[in-house]
Amino acid sequence: MMTNLFSVFDPSSSIFNLSLNWLSTFMGLLIIPSTYWLMPSRWFILWNFILMTLHKEFKILLGSKSHSGSTFIFISLFSMILLNNFMGLFPYIFTSTSHLIFTLTMALPLWLCFMIYGWINHTNHMFTHLVPQGTPTILMPFMVCIETISNIIRPGTLAVRLTANMIAGHLLLTLLGNTGPLINNMILMMLLISQIMLLILESAVAIIQSYVFAVLSTLYSSEINYDNK
Repeated sequence: MMTNLFSVFDPSSSIFNLSLNWLSTFMGLLIIPSTYWLMPSRWFILWNFILMTLHKEFKILLGSKSHSGSTFIFISLFSMILLNNFMGLFPYIFTSTSHLIFTLTMALPLWLCFMIYGWINHTNHMFTHLVPQGTPTILMPFMVCIETISNIIRPGTLAVRLTANMIAGHLLLTLLGNTGPLINNMILMMLLISQIMLLILESAVAIIQSYVFAVLSTLYSSEINYDNK
């Protein structure tokens, strides 16, 4: 029974006090046929083309002197978020990316790794990055505070952006779906059309938000190695 509107996002299904809803995070790996990895199909060629395009774009963002293979970290991040976003569009499947505990688990360790690596290896650059070029002397203390705060809240903004976008679309679909039994057939047809359009929009949001998360993570990483370019 749904006690309130947001209870649809509550991971409450469990056996022996172990939550089962989080299994949807890995469910996509189970439905991939084994021949997908052995025989290149059209889907495999299309997915490989997408990954290579992302690899080239992330390589440009990271710079020519970035560590070899570093783009695959962000490609894997993109793939994982995209898979979970799309799994959440199916009925009765738990959307793990609509929870801060999941998105923060991805954003916070990434940001911490960037910060630790930057402050240890490029300390002078990290200090100069706190004061933008051309800042008047009198405003430098304020700019340091502003840049420090904006840097600290980065993992939070990454996580909240993804979570809020996933919750907003699913919440709207739930609100419209609950009004179905209470309306006549004419309005019901309009409701079904609007639901289909919203589902298409949510599919686009699922792709865009996974791309935004990966690109912003790449940009945060490229700022640390800026002086190596």
